[in-house]
Amino acid sequence: MSTRKMVPIGATKQVCLMRRTSVWLSLSVECLLFLLGMALAIPAQAQTHAYIVNTGSNSVSVIDTTSNTVVATVSVGGSPLEVAITPDGTRVYVTNGNDNTVSVVDAASNTVVATVRVGALPFGVAITPDGTRAYVTNATDNTLSVIDTASNTVVATVGVGAGPTAVAITPDGTRVYVTTGDAVSVIDATSNTVVATVGVSGLGVAITPDGTRAYVATFGPVSVIDTATNTVVATVVTGGACTRGVAITPNGTRAYFTNSGVASVSGLGSVSVIDTASNIVVATVGVGAFAQGVAITPGIGPPTNKDQRKKGDWKTFTVPRKFKNQGDCVSFVNTRK
Repeated sequence: MSTRKMVPIGATKQVCLMRRTSVWLSLSVECLLFLLGMALAIPAQAQTHAYIVNTGSNSVSVIDTTSNTVVATVSVGGSPLEVAITPDGTRVYVTNGNDNTVSVVDAASNTVVATVRVGALPFGVAITPDGTRAYVTNATDNTLSVIDTASNTVVATVGVGAGPTAVAITPDGTRVYVTTGDAVSVIDATSNTVVATVGVSGLGVAITPDGTRAYVATFGPVSVIDTATNTVVATVVTGGACTRGVAITPNGTRAYFTNSGVASVSGLGSVSVIDTASNIVVATVGVGAFAQGVAITPGIGPPTNKDQRKKGDWKTFTVPRKFKNQGDCVSFVNTRK
């Protein structure tokens, strides 16, 4: 039986137990270490716009996710590759592969407000949970640039393995995981030094919400790293010749991997869905040719109006009303249809 909860409007704690999860896919034409592809990011706070990197046109398209229309196009540097957004949703960081720079876009005005010079062929980018640092992989330099987001200057450069591509940061912000052609480099975010090396060459990486596991996409099976010991504790065969993109659901129960170049005459790609508790493939979804990137929309909290209730499939919603010493509250049932 469903349980009725009372939650103050604007409360940070989310009590919803079941959420709808969406998967956004980007497709590429090759499975290469340095792939000039399309990247997508969604502001975690507002959840109203998606930022799409257009590598061939040196721009970023801004899509209103309600109407699914392009509301702005931002010119950035040469051959933009990846994109990340600060946790407060105010700044968008775009790596420019040809220019060896990072464009900083103001999300309110959709204009470039800073350009940061980094290493050669900047590829992946990730931002710390507190929003103070942006980490950028430089694929040709074999380095990782650390950008202070307040001043938009490089404050540290860390040597990593050969051909670094993807980067992910633990939820507590203490460790940075970088995939390279040699291994996975683990960086201490306080000292910006490599503290461990895991012998897995990777293309993509994502970390579970509880920070206990790092899932690494490789040229073959998926490797699961225990972040406490930085050792590989499981290997999962997805059926793809090259696993490239990786994303984990907000509740941490599923990991999605794109498989490029599946061993078949058609060459069509697929998405493997892994149960993170058992590390077993529980579903395979056919997609387009040479699937590359994958991202999952953030989890959402309880509705604050009837329209949100309808879109989110909440069973019941009542208008905000006053409760003694609690302020305005909303009432809802914490299960979906």
